[in-house]
Amino acid sequence: MCLICDRIRMIKENINPWFVKELETGYVVIGDNQHFRGYTLFLFKEHKTELFHLEYPTKIKFLEEMSVVAEAVSKAFGAEKMNYELLGNGDTHLHWHLFPRVSGDLECYGNKGKGPVWWYPIEKMYCSDNRPSATELKEMKARLKTELDKLF
Repeated sequence: MCLICDRIRMIKENINPWFVKELETGYVVIGDNQHFRGYTLFLFKEHKTELFHLEYPTKIKFLEEMSVVAEAVSKAFGAEKMNYELLGNGDTHLHWHLFPRVSGDLECYGNKGKGPVWWYPIEKMYCSDNRPSATELKEMKARLKTELDKLF
């Protein structure tokens, strides 16, 4: 079973602490690591590896919902700009990475805060210091759910 399918199983069993909201085509979850505060994922409900594997109406709905989730993330976490990624090289299950960006979130690395999130050192991106506490996670989920509920 893939990692994302396992996370979805945990959502269905009500044991995924990162879960925020179920939509028609996917699940909204807060990212485990939060250097980019508000980093959120939108997981497609079924195990599919490519957008072009989806029937057209499902694909359009998935893209539409992702866009609305991004809007909610932006509002909930005060993003100046949103970054969107649908990679699938590591976990070959359709899922969006939604990164709220703010000025200076990369400045300490010599590039004046301009550039993709992957310019942030990977060992720091996934460092346990970037994991929210239980209290922080609860607050982040509530903020995001409030914005999602306004939009859906």
